[in-house]
Amino acid sequence: MGDAHRVGVVGLGVISRAYLDTLAGHPAVRITAVADLDASRSAAAAAELPGARALTAAELLSSPDVDTVLNLTTPAAHAGIALGAIRHGKHVYGEKPLAAGLEDARAVLAAAAKAGSGVGCAPDTVLGTGVQTARAAVEAGAIGRPQFASAVMVTPGHERWHPNPDFYYTAGGGPLLDMGPYYLTSLVHLLGPVRAVTGAAGRLRAERVIGSGPRAGERIPVEVDSHVSGVLEHVDGTLTTLTTSFDGVATTAAPIEVHGEGGTLSVPDPNRFDGEVRLHALGDTRWRSLPASAGYADGARGVGLLDFLTADGERPPRANGELALHVLETMTALLRSAAEGRRIKLTTSAEVPAAVPLTTAARWLGRQE
Repeated sequence: MGDAHRVGVVGLGVISRAYLDTLAGHPAVRITAVADLDASRSAAAAAELPGARALTAAELLSSPDVDTVLNLTTPAAHAGIALGAIRHGKHVYGEKPLAAGLEDARAVLAAAAKAGSGVGCAPDTVLGTGVQTARAAVEAGAIGRPQFASAVMVTPGHERWHPNPDFYYTAGGGPLLDMGPYYLTSLVHLLGPVRAVTGAAGRLRAERVIGSGPRAGERIPVEVDSHVSGVLEHVDGTLTTLTTSFDGVATTAAPIEVHGEGGTLSVPDPNRFDGEVRLHALGDTRWRSLPASAGYADGARGVGLLDFLTADGERPPRANGELALHVLETMTALLRSAAEGRRIKLTTSAEVPAAVPLTTAARWLGRQE
């Protein structure tokens, strides 16, 4: 994608701070433009970034000094911004999910293929030392042949802390589409793509109460299922039991466990870049921690964009559009399965991305050759 990575950022909400902290000042990236529906946010961000201009989204998408658009809008806007960027000959890297709906996501990849544009998509947390160390252990045979896995995400809902949580409870939101990408992308890294799913889902409350910010106390409607569970059939026959919920208070379940003939691996929270990877081998009497052996050390939001920008013909981007499409189809198929009461075969697949060798923060931040 060339040597000069000129990036324009669309969407300056809560998550943008973490991205800007990573990207601002990186020698391989120059943020040239920022845009948000709130012009005051754009102006404030541009004031912090030398050489960046505050623009409207339309101006940014057509700007000649933007090569790659970083799309941090809410899910309902993901496809529209991505398609706009592609129409103007730009690459696009976005927050997850790739789009609020599967057909919109397919349209993004089809347009990109026709235009010769690259598409990347979060999550990039799975490229950190947590999931990558676990993957290295599985691939090294630490648990023998994998048999099955479990993945559990339980929270009481994001409205307790997010000042504008409406989008979590509309199309493109819910616990599965919001948090599921972290878990499902990790599972593809660990066990490969999915061939079929069976799901069940429920919506236990008709509304939620905002718990913080200027709208605290306001009630918002719930338009999507707030508890989704199911079984994933991976292409090699391994089964994963998945639970994602905005209806629980807490859980003691490990975020991900992979069970093999020779042991069990406990994988840390895939919403984080690091965390303790634990192994309980068959015949052992206790768990033991595994040292970090792979992944971007001290990872932070935006490392996936850096990986995307530095990919080449020999090593495709790890956080790529095809993987994001497969993860999105897996999630939407689970919701369809729950609604229709039947097993659903997937129409997409994805290559398991290249493993990430253990890479120091100094190196991926461009401070060390």
